[in-house]
Amino acid sequence: MTTSPADREGQLAEQPLDNEDLAVLNAIRAMYDEADPVPAGLVERIQFEITLDALEAELATLMQLDLADAGARGTATESVRTITFTSESLTTMVTLTPQPGGTVRVDGWAAPGAGIQVEVLLPGGPRETRADEDGRFVFEGLPSGLAKFALHLENESGSSTVMSPTIEL
Repeated sequence: MTTSPADREGQLAEQPLDNEDLAVLNAIRAMYDEADPVPAGLVERIQFEITLDALEAELATLMQLDLADAGARGTATESVRTITFTSESLTTMVTLTPQPGGTVRVDGWAAPGAGIQVEVLLPGGPRETRADEDGRFVFEGLPSGLAKFALHLENESGSSTVMSPTIEL
């Protein structure tokens, strides 16, 4: 009795991987590593997003305004970015200012935001502060890199969280 190529392929597929199979797979991986490498930072971004995946939060929409695009041309303001996040229950604006030593200062305003808890979620762990009675908050010395803002609101129906999209500090 002769076995068809499809039957032979099925029998081979049931076999455990051997050294020859591993060599072929390693050669394919090396080819893809050279021809189409994983983008820098992709693994870290995926891991960061997965850690936030379990949170049940209202998601804010990102609107960004760079001062350089708005007509401000001084060297002191060229690297300052102002970003606005909006959601159904909250609007938040943050200004990102590079500081000496590669850190970033974040000045933020939330409306309505009197006394809300504000977290900036970083790959190295979160940093927290409270907004003042006008909804203003500040973070000093944040590392450059990926970040999200989580704004925790208290209201008559309980508490809720508004989560910003991931941004680059």
